[in-house]
Amino acid sequence: MSALARALIRWHATHGRHDLPWQQDRTPYRVWVSEIMLQQTQVGTVIDYYRRFLQRFPDVQSLAAASMDEVLHLWSGLGYYSRARNLKRAAERIVNEHGGELPSSRDALTDLPGIGRSTAAAILSIALGQHETILDGNVRRVLARVFGIDGPPAAAATLRALWARAEECTPSADTAIYTQAIMDFGATLCTRHEPRCMHCPVQGECVAWATGRVSELPPPRSRAARRTRAIFMLLATRASGEVLLRRRAATGVWGGLWAPPEFATLEDATAYCGVQLDRARLCLEPLAPIKHGFTHFDLEITPIRASCEGLAGVAEGTETLWYDLHEPQRIGLPAPIAALLNRIAV
Repeated sequence: MSALARALIRWHATHGRHDLPWQQDRTPYRVWVSEIMLQQTQVGTVIDYYRRFLQRFPDVQSLAAASMDEVLHLWSGLGYYSRARNLKRAAERIVNEHGGELPSSRDALTDLPGIGRSTAAAILSIALGQHETILDGNVRRVLARVFGIDGPPAAAATLRALWARAEECTPSADTAIYTQAIMDFGATLCTRHEPRCMHCPVQGECVAWATGRVSELPPPRSRAARRTRAIFMLLATRASGEVLLRRRAATGVWGGLWAPPEFATLEDATAYCGVQLDRARLCLEPLAPIKHGFTHFDLEITPIRASCEGLAGVAEGTETLWYDLHEPQRIGLPAPIAALLNRIAV
């Protein structure tokens, strides 16, 4: 067993996390859902979402049988919605192609939507105890510091070096414990900002510590200049207390979720209101803009209101619905849109 594995397994026994909801009853299904939710999302945020999701979808069969709208509804606010869409699609394939059981081989798992090499390894290691190697974001950071790997994070040579070190350090015994230990260590001690090096169980093995480069490793990814995208959203309401929503395209921002119709200009929104909505009256004074940050850009939404008489309909063929603000349907709404609808429902 590698020195890193021995040190982290000892550390985890005393200092690791042992009471997270997905650590209880570690079935492949429960571990899979947790691993997908934890991609690019912190543990503290995931816990409540995970509990609600498992309460509604306790097994792969219930997830496969659900509507995509209900899955997205329970995901609303967690972000990166392609994860939810892939979970649903993968569940359907597991039921139809694998008899309702998650495959127990890496190749079969990575053939499913949304499951990459590291996620498959985590499922097989944590749930089934198989000797598999993970390389998620936390593990990359730990290995880059311990072994002084300083190449560009996305470069093929850097990834090969990290995978080689990860495989070298993964023990053949106690793989599940080690997998959890190195993830916990990266999430709680060897953090990107303000790592707690004085409490580190592998300080003596760490190249970054020995060379004074902890803050430099791993090197940050190069990022394009952050931009702002400005749009208008039309809040068309009927007298019965409903607002018009349109399902967004399956790909792109908030893919597959519901939101008010979006337009690049006020003129486009005005034209839509006049042509597509029956008996609509546009309010020319917009509501206060809403700003929402995504990974690579900021979205600035200017809501404009229109009132429609009676049970006015929509002329276009796009998938739309009249959403009852007082008895809301269980559909996927982006968190900023849900907050906006709550504002106008008062």
